[in-house]
Amino acid sequence: MVDRIRHDSPVLIVGLGRFGAATAGQLDRLDRDVLAVDTDPVLVQKWADRVTHTVQADARSIDALIQIGAKDFDIAVVAVGSSVEASVLVAANLVDLGIPQIWAKAISQSHGKILERIGVNHVIYPEREAGERVAHLVSGRMLDFIQFDDDFVLVKMYPPKPIRGLSLDESGVRTKYRVTVVGVKSPGKDFTYATNETVVSNHDLIIVSGTESDIERFASLNG
Repeated sequence: MVDRIRHDSPVLIVGLGRFGAATAGQLDRLDRDVLAVDTDPVLVQKWADRVTHTVQADARSIDALIQIGAKDFDIAVVAVGSSVEASVLVAANLVDLGIPQIWAKAISQSHGKILERIGVNHVIYPEREAGERVAHLVSGRMLDFIQFDDDFVLVKMYPPKPIRGLSLDESGVRTKYRVTVVGVKSPGKDFTYATNETVVSNHDLIIVSGTESDIERFASLNG
């Protein structure tokens, strides 16, 4: 059923704290219809003019969710704050209502496991993921860092010295360092896909993919 959900389906967001508000705001900028729900009337009023719909309701009550039409949504985000009990209750209600795709914020590994066991499709650890990303960026070797499943990462960085002034084929990026240069951005130009013939200069930015450990080793070539 999840595969048949339209890419522009409206999204129900429960919780208008920092995470929920950021998610709602970005979805609105992407022209997605959003129904944002919170128990705090101040937050509901604050976001009333920023997203499609806001409503004050207690999503811990399944009756309240039914009244606001939660059953009509294919996608829901549980962005409830630090209360594990409230988060689990809201998520369980959404599962019981049969919402096909549920995303939920977790504040700990045990919280996440509970959410998974009651039927949440996607568990998010925003604080942990942000911390991991920052840890890779503080060295200054990387300008951006995105981690996917199975230890695969995508990084924006300046090219290490050993590959500058050479084509990617000549520098042996794949064979020596086991990473792939996906794209290159020269000053004043857009990113372009890299080929074996692409020559990387001192002032270029590159997008590199590979495992976390291989990327770290490759980035460390800059000293």
